[in-house]
Amino acid sequence: MLQLPKAKNWWKGAVIYQVYPRSFQDTTGDGTGDLRGITQRLDYIARLGADAVWISPFFRSPMKDFGYDVSDYLDIDPTFGTLADFDALIARAHELGLKIMIDLVLSHTSDQHPWFVESRASRDNPRADWYVWADPKPDGTAPNNWLSIFGGSGWHWDARREQYYLHNFLTSQPDLNFHNPEVQQALLDVAHFWLERGVDGFRLDTINFYTHDAALRDNPPLPPEERNDQTAPKVNPYNHQRHVYDKSRPENLVFLEKLRAVMEPYGAAAVGEIGDSQRGLELLGEYTSGDKLMHMSYAFEFLSGSDLSAARVADVFEQLAEKAPNGWPCWAFSNHDVVRHATRWGLSEPAVNAYVTVMMCLRGSVCIYQGEELGLHEADVPYEALQDPYGIEFWPEFKGRDGCRTPMVWEAHSNTNAGFTTGVPWLPISHEHLHCAVSEQDKQIGSVLNHYRWAIALRHKHPALQTGSQQLQVDGDVLTITRQQDDDRVTLRINLSNEEAGGLGPWHFELNEA
Repeated sequence: MLQLPKAKNWWKGAVIYQVYPRSFQDTTGDGTGDLRGITQRLDYIARLGADAVWISPFFRSPMKDFGYDVSDYLDIDPTFGTLADFDALIARAHELGLKIMIDLVLSHTSDQHPWFVESRASRDNPRADWYVWADPKPDGTAPNNWLSIFGGSGWHWDARREQYYLHNFLTSQPDLNFHNPEVQQALLDVAHFWLERGVDGFRLDTINFYTHDAALRDNPPLPPEERNDQTAPKVNPYNHQRHVYDKSRPENLVFLEKLRAVMEPYGAAAVGEIGDSQRGLELLGEYTSGDKLMHMSYAFEFLSGSDLSAARVADVFEQLAEKAPNGWPCWAFSNHDVVRHATRWGLSEPAVNAYVTVMMCLRGSVCIYQGEELGLHEADVPYEALQDPYGIEFWPEFKGRDGCRTPMVWEAHSNTNAGFTTGVPWLPISHEHLHCAVSEQDKQIGSVLNHYRWAIALRHKHPALQTGSQQLQVDGDVLTITRQQDDDRVTLRINLSNEEAGGLGPWHFELNEA
């Protein structure tokens, strides 16, 4: 496919719009979104002002974890369409000036992937060492104490080989063995395949999970006072360990250099997801410093439950300056794995507007998750309608991720399934979301949607807001952000509270565009 020339640093300061394809737009009436639906709605994303679109996985998959369990990296799951549909999506996106970033899940595959089917067949086949296999301890128990994010042991017994295999997530998601050079090359070939097909970059799922400690040493315990729920819900024993051996290994950097080298001729960029609540910003610095590793990464500092107060913003950037002075962050408030931030932080519409104004003025790149530009709150999905295995496992203390994955609301009519599908939607559409529909907000001057458009346009207007220097000042609930690049200077003074502060009304701001 013809490759269009790209500005070398197009990603720096970019606004990336995340599409969860199952829930964006259905064109077939089967109740599940698809690639043609995304293509149909690209004009909407372009009008919003995004620079790029990150599409969550659409590869062939048994859908045990809704696409994050890949059974074929080089084909489209029929649920979402065909390779021809993807090519059409790329072509239309490029016509509109949009970049396309696809979600590569490299740390693990589905247990139905041909690689794993062959690997588990015997201990001496050509792919026997492509996954992380280990003998049991003398008493038959797992090789070590590593845990799965989805609950329980990170090891699963396989009767065919009479060995355990590692799975950091579901038992149906076995971990690839990155200590095997053939595995690394196979995954680099996957990246090359999609780059040749025209993609402009990747979102790299669980980027710090790629390599493991080859000696399989036990993780040490984590004291209760140091535990938090940024990576896993608080009811999950995963939080009881210091994860120094099962992930975030230094050997990871060697593979990331190889991946960057594959991407470089295409002008492509990558944003890595760092799932590590203990060393998130430190790893961000390690993975994005210089020009040989990844371009940008996001940790979970703004994806956690902590209120995004003025002091909190300043504290995160102080930590960033200390732990990752040469790294490049990509900030997100919401995504497909966490409670929507309007609910998580208990935000009114004015507050949602205030926070996106802050986001568009912060140094780094940013990700917006579909529906947040409508001010959507977390949907209440009843237990009997749950699809997410994570929520089913930990219900009711943790209700899973379905509440942030319900279908996009395009029209304010329940009898049309909000314009999402003509069939039965795969997750129920929240009636509370209908009044927030695009059709309603599009024509309202003061709507959340139109404020998002304004805030993104502000970022594009000023080079200072994309790549300039940054100074932060905190005065109680008032945050002042000053950005400057050459003669372009922007100062935002904003009240991040629901009471008057510093001469500003609740959630009000002053903007000085010098």
